[in-house]
Amino acid sequence: MNLKTTKAYHLKLAFQDFWTRPALLADLYLQEWYNWAVRSRLEPMVQVAKTIKHHKQGILQWFQSKITNGLLEGINSLVQAAKRKARGYRTIQNLMTMIYLIAGKLEIAK
Repeated sequence: MNLKTTKAYHLKLAFQDFWTRPALLADLYLQEWYNWAVRSRLEPMVQVAKTIKHHKQGILQWFQSKITNGLLEGINSLVQAAKRKARGYRTIQNLMTMIYLIAGKLEIAK
């Protein structure tokens, strides 16, 4: 069991190292990592490798744009918090107003 865990951990570390590679070598590195993950015969890692291969172009695009969806995920978290607070709101318009106030980072002068 420990050998499988160790192998999975090394695969994880190797994939984290992918983000530090030069853009010109990223495609080759990703392909080598994919082959290693599939040969590992660890079913969860094989599934991850297949998902990564399916999204390969989007992953490699990061090296050009450096854009992630982290900002959108953060805003979504704020919207979900507003929805949880909104149980007492009577209309969707009130909920939308709260979302703008929370996520918009408005400075209201006193």
